[in-house]
Amino acid sequence: MSGSGTDPFVHLHVHTEYSMLDGAARLDDLFAEAARLEMPAIAITDHGNVFGAYDFWKRGRQAGVKAILGMEGYYAPQGRFEKSRFDFGGGFNEGTNESGETGANFGREAYNHMTVLAETTAGMHNLFRLSSLASLEGFYVKPRFDRELLQTYGKGIIATTGCPSGEVNRWLLAGNYQKAIATAADFRDILGEGNFYCELMDHGIPIEKAYRTDLLKIAKELNLPLVATNDLHYVKKEDAAAHDVLLCIGTRTTMDDPKRFKFNGDSFYLKSAQEMRTLWRELPEACDNTLLIAERCNVEFNEGADLMPHFEVPAGESEHSWLVKEVERGLAMRFPSGVPDTHRQQAAYEVEVICNMGFPGYFLVTADLVKYAKEQGIRVGPGRGSAAGAIVAWALGITELDPIKHGLLFERFLNPERVSMPDIDMDFDERRRGDMIRYATEKYGEDHVAQIVTYGSIKAKAAIKDSSRALGLPYATGDRITKAMPPSVMGKDISLVGIFDESDSRYGEAG
Repeated sequence: MSGSGTDPFVHLHVHTEYSMLDGAARLDDLFAEAARLEMPAIAITDHGNVFGAYDFWKRGRQAGVKAILGMEGYYAPQGRFEKSRFDFGGGFNEGTNESGETGANFGREAYNHMTVLAETTAGMHNLFRLSSLASLEGFYVKPRFDRELLQTYGKGIIATTGCPSGEVNRWLLAGNYQKAIATAADFRDILGEGNFYCELMDHGIPIEKAYRTDLLKIAKELNLPLVATNDLHYVKKEDAAAHDVLLCIGTRTTMDDPKRFKFNGDSFYLKSAQEMRTLWRELPEACDNTLLIAERCNVEFNEGADLMPHFEVPAGESEHSWLVKEVERGLAMRFPSGVPDTHRQQAAYEVEVICNMGFPGYFLVTADLVKYAKEQGIRVGPGRGSAAGAIVAWALGITELDPIKHGLLFERFLNPERVSMPDIDMDFDERRRGDMIRYATEKYGEDHVAQIVTYGSIKAKAAIKDSSRALGLPYATGDRITKAMPPSVMGKDISLVGIFDESDSRYGEAG
């Protein structure tokens, strides 16, 4: 442990559960182990995305371990708009990347790897932009950024040469030292002095040692600082076998397939400071620099910021007053012969709750989107979910169900005693989805429109069936096990550990 006389160490190359079907380091387990090892900080560098950044930051604060936000990005030397492979002029057949899988050639690649870390909050925002544009503009095999994006959004970012699949390392493996040192110098110049590091790895893989001498030479010639990392894909050494199965699930192969994608060895875990400093005892500065980087990296999320959309209202009006008028206008259209007192009273109550919570702009923007869709002949659903319980949504034309007539509760949607963000599900005709995105972008600004992502997770039943297939077992085996599972865990995202430890009189002895 770092508190037992060994100088501390910070892991800066970490793949969590947000590296889908590749990273097996669950955040709770990761921070628990980091805290146990008395590590002052730890980074997140998932493959090509920053999806887990906020979650990681929050867990770090709870665990008392500083969270460093980063990404193992995909860099396109040929430019992000060029949808072709870059020619390195040769290959090294011992392996292709940090995990050490064998049998591929370095000659032509669609992208290279680069470890990037946010030093400041502004740098974190630049990292987010870099990641987004890599997906929106540079996607080819993987989401890729290029030199132009790195120049534009490189302020506040620290980067490294990365794993064996980094561009500098690939040039070295291809036998072209001049290209390698020129590339390293270019990255140094783009990011600024002291912001580009030579990353050193040692997992006992021949490919890592093949370019190390030349990489150290480049570091000396260009005065680039060294940093030692361990390519973490799971938390503990004994998790290597489970991670191997996860890779099979992700690549739809089985454990007995000799050509399957796999990692060589079981050293891709959260090693202690003593392990890392012993491994790099001849280059202690490479470990010391992990602490220096951790000290430099300080980011914050403004959790109290008002990020609700604002709706442009007529002169002399506020969002509050305009919402009141729009609801009154909508109710009058719903009830041409006169608005019932029950509906008028409920609407007044809901408007008060909505405005006290600070959400009038959200309803006005949502109503505007639905109105545009209907005017353009784009089919819109009548309303689903808890929003159907809001008479305000009905009055504004967002939904088509009278909540009072159907006995629906507004408090299921917005509860004044428990402030939470409103969530209105709008179902537009998928064939015209692009039209809706275009309208929202043009009216409210590109910097105010984003598309969301959903995260998939392997639930208990699916985990057993997928693992059974990956292990080469007959389908019937996985099916029998899942049918024996206690009903209490079916469909729930909970641990499978211990679920068969207790007997259930309804099903006989479990296990």
